Amino acid sequence: MNRFCIACLLFCFAQPVFLNADEVKEPVVEPINVKSTDWPWWRGPQRNGIAIANQNPPLKWSATENILWKSPISGRGYSSPTVVGNRVFLASANTETETQFVLGYDRATGKQLWKTVIFKGGFSTKGNKKSTHASSTVACDGKRLFVNFINNGAAYTVALRLDGQRIWQTKITDYIIHQGYGSSPALYEKLVIVSADNKGGGAIAALRRADGMLVWKIDRPKTPNYPSPIILKVAGKAQVLMTGCDLVTGIEPLTGKTLWKTEGATTECVTSTVTNGELILTSGGYPKNHISAVKADGSGKVVWENSTRIYVPSMLIKGDHIYSVTDNGVAICWDVKTGKEIWKGRLGGTFSSSPVLVGERIYVTNEIGETSIFKVNPKKFELLGENKLGTEVFATPTFCVSRIYMRASGEVDGKRQEFLYCIGK
Repeated sequence: MNRFCIACLLFCFAQPVFLNADEVKEPVVEPINVKSTDWPWWRGPQRNGIAIANQNPPLKWSATENILWKSPISGRGYSSPTVVGNRVFLASANTETETQFVLGYDRATGKQLWKTVIFKGGFSTKGNKKSTHASSTVACDGKRLFVNFINNGAAYTVALRLDGQRIWQTKITDYIIHQGYGSSPALYEKLVIVSADNKGGGAIAALRRADGMLVWKIDRPKTPNYPSPIILKVAGKAQVLMTGCDLVTGIEPLTGKTLWKTEGATTECVTSTVTNGELILTSGGYPKNHISAVKADGSGKVVWENSTRIYVPSMLIKGDHIYSVTDNGVAICWDVKTGKEIWKGRLGGTFSSSPVLVGERIYVTNEIGETSIFKVNPKKFELLGENKLGTEVFATPTFCVSRIYMRASGEVDGKRQEFLYCIGK
């Protein structure tokens, strides 16, 4: 099939459905109110894996060193810690009781303050063995919490108050589980924007933060795909960026208007894209390993591409360079404009967690709880430290005020047990 035919087919899947003016009359909603000392949603304050730079988290820790507190987590999940104000929030799930829930912790002590069950029953037995029923990271606007769950063959977005009381729940689309589900909500002005690509034909949708009413919705191809919608400023404007389903798409956040779309991604992607303001980076792992740098100005131009396998861990951009970690544990630095490889460094292990940039350091944790710290250096690979905590880590750690909030599992009385750790000097 030629590019013109593919483009025509993709256009059919890119038209938003709008509600009429009466239906979208909006209640009063306050602005998003989070601080620079918070980590309010997936990939951090800037949505790009870059933490506030004026921090100095530890270079060394263990089960007994630089642990300020640890708290048990009910069930299992890969939801990363969300930190806002004096609270930490996580999503989790218990397969024995078939419950999906959100947990609230005290930021200073780690004490669990509340647990709100969202769904009971409705679990599917399908999915990758690494997947969980709670892999979506909670987003917080300072007053409400938003989280996505798959239950009983459908994707839902749920809003809670900071004390765990439910506010609203909206079904986004029917959902056929293939590998699993891990898309996290993105907040923008009055909206919460969510996605649920799947083999049955998914959707990208925008809901009102205040009451969960649908504002716009775009139907998607019948293809399994796993990224979260990421809102970044690129080509001079804020865009919702989505990769996978064999295309890369830029969407106007408030209206759902498709600004541009192009081929330039593989079918199944997981990572959240990053940008230098002109190019966006897409990476995928099925049916081929694929990285591309796509112009986000509407031209659809693919500037460069390669076949490196960065399927699950998201990438970082600092200045003119990309810093990344492959699924099989190789750190790589590329020139963002040309794709030229600058250096490689072996870390070891398998990685699902994404790297986080803190000042001039990059922290990244493999699946058995080993965290490597290396320097942001475009000239050479420079390892600064290695640490071990727990026996399994899939969630990306959170960095706030020189503290690291890490979700890691271990063994207690012969059984798997997850813990929320606060690491600090």
